[in-house]
Amino acid sequence: MKPILFAILLLAAPAFFFVVAPALADAPVAALAAADPAAAVSEFYAVYKDQHAGGGIPDATGRLRYTPVLSPRLNKQLAGAAAAQARLTAKVRNAVPPMLEGDIFSSLFEGATAWKIGVCQGDAKMARCPVALIYAPPPAPNAKAPKPANWSDTVVVVNTPQGWKVDDVIYDAGFAFGNTGRLSGMLQMVVAANP
Repeated sequence: MKPILFAILLLAAPAFFFVVAPALADAPVAALAAADPAAAVSEFYAVYKDQHAGGGIPDATGRLRYTPVLSPRLNKQLAGAAAAQARLTAKVRNAVPPMLEGDIFSSLFEGATAWKIGVCQGDAKMARCPVALIYAPPPAPNAKAPKPANWSDTVVVVNTPQGWKVDDVIYDAGFAFGNTGRLSGMLQMVVAANP
């Protein structure tokens, strides 16, 4: 290698790490390929921990971050529900709140702050993975820490050509004011109400 070219490469390398590398850190993980159902659920919660705080249907940036860990079917349902919500918002000129508020990926409105993935059961195409979830609310200043909420949901994963991906969430908690049924059912309801 010529000395001048080598010197240019040495000078350019730090710029790569300070300019390009941070941008790559915020980009969605490309094509995660989970080898088994539990790994797929673990990868989902690695994304979830940074994304669920906003609640409701994830915006375009949030959906982009979830894309590598969700099945094509669930990604399509999220995009369809987001478009239906946008149609409603435009129609009523922002006069009503979003159809789905709070955490849509768990039974509890506030979402989970911790989780433990149980033993997945299924076959080579689909599996159901029980997940024990905890929501520990932040303590108020000068107050005793509130009691955490504990519940279980079931994450459904499917084996796609890109590996195992999350395809649905079954809300198992039975909270009086929480999500019930399935995530896919809630998303279908949003689309049906706003064609």
